[in-house]
Amino acid sequence: MDSTHIHLLLNHFPIIGTLIATILLAWAVFRNNTSIRSAGYSLLIAMALVAIPVYLTGEPAEESVEDLPGVSESHIEQHEDAAKSALIAMEVTGVLALAGLIAARKGHAQSNTLGLATLGAAVVTCALMGYTGNLGGQIHHQEIRSTGAGTGPTEQMHESGLAPTSSDSSKSKNAVEDDD
Repeated sequence: MDSTHIHLLLNHFPIIGTLIATILLAWAVFRNNTSIRSAGYSLLIAMALVAIPVYLTGEPAEESVEDLPGVSESHIEQHEDAAKSALIAMEVTGVLALAGLIAARKGHAQSNTLGLATLGAAVVTCALMGYTGNLGGQIHHQEIRSTGAGTGPTEQMHESGLAPTSSDSSKSKNAVEDDD
């Protein structure tokens, strides 16, 4: 298994895991439930750890796809820039979660404040992770790229010569009618 496979295998975990942890933490903060809060913190810490190899395998993954047909360097660069921000946010959130977990276990008065701060950071991180994942998907999946009108998959096939044009289909229709 190479770096590209590792990147593709792991990259969904910080996105989905952060979303689940954020929901758990929100529930725990508003319900004042310490056991669910600990679960949310623990999941955020785990996602902060998983995000590191995802980020580190990104560059080798880039090198394995950058010369493939239909892969745009600009999409790769956008994904890479977003990944830096998402990683920083994830690691800050992980540190806050660790501090919150320790504070909650020791019964510190700041544990509620840390819970709210971690929740705020988790919401931002969740958005950044989702955005980064969407950009990553666009690198190789043209069908999810947000393009202007007239440049969807069908139009791109026409431009590349992979799909018949309307004049081609009218020619074949006329040829069928001539055969009658």
